[in-house]
Amino acid sequence: MTHSLIKTALAAAAVGITLTAPALAQDYPNRPITLIVPFPTGGTTDVLARALGNEMSKTLGQPVIVESKPGAGSTLGADYVAKAKPDGYTLLMGAVHHTIASSVYKKLPYDFQKDLMPITTVALVPNVLVINPAIPAKSVQELLTLAKAQPGKLAYGSNGTGTGQHLIGAQFESMGGVQLLHVPYKGSGPLTTDLMGGQIAMSFDTVTPVLPFIKSGKLRALAVTTSHRSAALPDVPTLDESGMKGFNLGTWFGVLAPTGTPAAIVAKLNHDMVKIIQSADFKKRMADLGAEAIGDSPDQMKQLIAADTERFAKLVKDAKVSLDF
Repeated sequence: MTHSLIKTALAAAAVGITLTAPALAQDYPNRPITLIVPFPTGGTTDVLARALGNEMSKTLGQPVIVESKPGAGSTLGADYVAKAKPDGYTLLMGAVHHTIASSVYKKLPYDFQKDLMPITTVALVPNVLVINPAIPAKSVQELLTLAKAQPGKLAYGSNGTGTGQHLIGAQFESMGGVQLLHVPYKGSGPLTTDLMGGQIAMSFDTVTPVLPFIKSGKLRALAVTTSHRSAALPDVPTLDESGMKGFNLGTWFGVLAPTGTPAAIVAKLNHDMVKIIQSADFKKRMADLGAEAIGDSPDQMKQLIAADTERFAKLVKDAKVSLDF
């Protein structure tokens, strides 16, 4: 997601999004809502879903149950929600990974832009290049030197083939002129465990799950992947500052519903979610996690999805990534 898109979303939120749910949604919800996370527990998607779900439960007066349905680079969970009854009781905590999957997978059993309706973008989280401290590199340039000396040997983990972390790694290889070994995982939890254990050398994970380990010294952060530094890691340079000019890739997370969900319910969910996301308490909680709270309109999120789908299609083609579902 580009910095200009983030600024646009934040500007819209700043002037206030005043969606009022029509009377049709007045009795919604009258039973628990399930928020599907398409990755294992412990990763950024799961953490953000639980943070939002807890607040939504208070606002809506019904439990918001966060349920993990990982697999196939986040597409199994998306497919489940796309095929769910469009009544507002089954939602997806989606992410930029889904815009990538549209190009990576030869045949998906759903169309992300047609079968799912955006509700709001919850947050933007920068990705960060982290390495095991045993790797003798204190900067991106030192890491590139090591990688060039042993092509195909240094391994980086991602939370699945064709996900944002995989594509960021591929872009890093291309711009750095190096060859790394890609090791896909089902999520950030097992990835981080292996990274700290030395089974892999590095990752391009989002800031949220690795921030505590960076602060404790168990992992070493070399650079963030967005065009501007992370407020959570102000002393860590960007890849652009580290010699990879123009490198700007981050990860957004947002809530979607099955297409066909009544407009009144989508409006109510957007109104309530944006109010929560733009609250001082939630913004602080996001900042503590290394995330930037957004809270935009369904149309703005729709535009973001379309733009990223097109942008990542080129990266997928250049990286020659293609998978069967």
